[in-house]
Amino acid sequence: MTSRSDQLFARALQLIPGGVNSPVRAFRSVGGAPFFVKSAHGATLTTADGRELIDFVCTWGPAIHGHNHPRIKAAIVAALENGTSFGTPNPYEVEMAELIVTFFPSIQKVRMCNSGTEATMSAIRLARGFTKRDKIIKFAGCYHGHSDSLLIKAGSGALTHGNPDSAGVPASFARETIVLPYNDPAALDAAFAANPDQIAGVIIEAYCGNVGFIMPDPGYLRHLREITARHGTVLIFDEVMTGFRLAKGGVQELESSTPDLTTLGKIIGGGLPVGAFGGRADIMDHLAPLGPVYQAGTLSGNPLAMAAGIASLRMLEELDPYARLDRLGAQLRDAVQAAARAKGLPVQVPQRGSMFSIFFNDAPVRDYATALRSDAKVFTRFFHGCLDRGVYLAPSAFEAGFISTAHEGAAITRAAEVFTEVIREL
Repeated sequence: MTSRSDQLFARALQLIPGGVNSPVRAFRSVGGAPFFVKSAHGATLTTADGRELIDFVCTWGPAIHGHNHPRIKAAIVAALENGTSFGTPNPYEVEMAELIVTFFPSIQKVRMCNSGTEATMSAIRLARGFTKRDKIIKFAGCYHGHSDSLLIKAGSGALTHGNPDSAGVPASFARETIVLPYNDPAALDAAFAANPDQIAGVIIEAYCGNVGFIMPDPGYLRHLREITARHGTVLIFDEVMTGFRLAKGGVQELESSTPDLTTLGKIIGGGLPVGAFGGRADIMDHLAPLGPVYQAGTLSGNPLAMAAGIASLRMLEELDPYARLDRLGAQLRDAVQAAARAKGLPVQVPQRGSMFSIFFNDAPVRDYATALRSDAKVFTRFFHGCLDRGVYLAPSAFEAGFISTAHEGAAITRAAEVFTEVIREL
């Protein structure tokens, strides 16, 4: 008998390219067909066939409090009473801006938009407009959305599907983007030496999440800050994924590093579409209507998204769950490492706070190249073994996992048991 998910996927394939509205949702790198979800609560997804899964994708990051949190839902309902969208300024926008500026000392002014892609695209345009230069540096495996300037040697779905350079990106655009290896200060020095007074901005996932979870070597972000400041280049931290998830002030709080611009998303929408970028006031004031750099959006600062995001941020402010989340992450990491040691299976489990990855690799993963040396075939077997037992990981060997406060207790204990069982059978 055909499952409900299979029926839905067959219909979707006739109408939606690949049957999915974002390539990373497809199961092509791990085999099989994606399941469809009808509801989500806490740490659990319920599929269209009524199957319950412990979820470590968490909507790709936003669900730090778990799915369908009653306080976030109540905030949306209250905002909905007043309308879905106004096309004018609304009070929620001001409160959200105040929260972001409070949590991120590097951000003096902030502009709301509708997605992480919009945020990074706008930050790049702003860096170019501010410096009057054209070239951008990004890092191999770092994914900053699907805008043309940044979809070059990207991570996330582009990496998963074996197409790190997207068709449709003009060669002239690509020539303005310099791609460097992550965690390689010498390559950074060489790029600046070869392009004097030409580099408008450097954009980086300070902790990578779209080639798996990778952290910077000690001193790397400091070197990056120093060289960009020395050359008058705008340093952009892409914290769409890590902002508010690893600390209230993101990676820059953990690493004591101060970028010029920061891009945000995910958690500040409480599960609804959202993005933001902000930073130094003198740079941000180059945006229209004050300056010559144009950026706009009909639904920017949407009251429902703002209300949901404010509720999410207020809970982070009140509960300060980061130490708890780190303990949950360590519990999963330790379970995988212990099972792999017993099996004699090489594995790397980088983890900090509520983010982690499982690389079947005999060497530490510190950049795009070492990530690609991981055994994706073993990961595929691991993924399906976990899914068969009711634990859902991202359907790719090259994506980070996420933990929510709702995983505390039975969900995290069961997941650790499942990881151990599956590794024993690999």
